[in-house]
Amino acid sequence: MTVNINTIAVWILKLIAVVIMLQTLFFKFTAAPESVYIFTKLGMEPWGRIGIGTMELVASVLILIPKTTGIGAALGACLMSGALFFHITKLGLIVQDDGGLLFIYALLVFISCISLVVIYRSNLLSLLKFAF
Repeated sequence: MTVNINTIAVWILKLIAVVIMLQTLFFKFTAAPESVYIFTKLGMEPWGRIGIGTMELVASVLILIPKTTGIGAALGACLMSGALFFHITKLGLIVQDDGGLLFIYALLVFISCISLVVIYRSNLLSLLKFAF
């Protein structure tokens, strides 16, 4: 049995995005102090924390389903662009002495999701054609 290197690379990108997004859900959904702090500072506590957490869960599930990977990756990229924007403009790269870890996680998910969008662009284009 031979394994295609492209298949491995795609799964690595999927797992980076999904594992990081799902791992952070625990903190969002349990109202961990750092999550509450972040969303309070953004003026989005609690609805933003719960809503964004729910969208990250949806994006993660969509990324894992081959037919919807592109949609999930596009959603994940949009969510992470918001996270990166707020880190740069309001939160700072380092939040509560985390050493920039949350910013780095958001950046890794963003890069992984953008890569998946590019890889699955033909699927996304066909969905757009179908929708219109």
